[in-house]
Amino acid sequence: MTDAALVEETIAFVKTTLMGAEGGHDWFHIQRVFNNTLLLSREEEVNILVVSLAALLHDIADPKFHDGDETIGPKMAKEFLQGLNVHPSTIDHVVKIIENMSFKNSLDVNKDPFTSKELEVVQDADRLDAIGAIGIARAFNYGGFKNRELYNPDIPPQLDMDKETYKKSKAPTINHFYEKLLLLKDKMNTPTGKRIAKSRHQHMLDFLEQFYGEWNGKH
Repeated sequence: MTDAALVEETIAFVKTTLMGAEGGHDWFHIQRVFNNTLLLSREEEVNILVVSLAALLHDIADPKFHDGDETIGPKMAKEFLQGLNVHPSTIDHVVKIIENMSFKNSLDVNKDPFTSKELEVVQDADRLDAIGAIGIARAFNYGGFKNRELYNPDIPPQLDMDKETYKKSKAPTINHFYEKLLLLKDKMNTPTGKRIAKSRHQHMLDFLEQFYGEWNGKH
């Protein structure tokens, strides 16, 4: 099977698997991350098949929707790729990217670090979709999905959370900007990712200024 055919098979699998998923983690999120990955790959020397498969499969079973189980997604990805007779080294690389790309795993001081240029590209592509206008929309969509408060002035953001505290947080959506989204600009790996993140970061700052003004009856 050609690389192009593998990608098309993967797209079909992901579309079917994520049908009916929460709006911030559905097929359209995957599609945006895939497109971001291809964009970033123009400036980076990476294995295009690896980054394409990793981008398409990275949220095939997001732990947030599986009781926090972080093993389901990598397992599903591995079994799917094995079924297509993808080379074992490619499968191994894709699975390692999926296991290591999330923000919460960067909070785990006990996790053995894994890095590759392919991981850096897919990680940036995913993080770009978490910020800017779409990032704002995704944050509030998920907050609504979990029936969380928009904002509560009496609940300050927690800026020193470890991985487990972060996973268990039920804080208002506005807190998520300070606990994750506004931190992503400085965590970008690639030059293109850093450039795009800069403008998306500013869009979130502008939104927060407007939000607080409206909240306090000043705008």
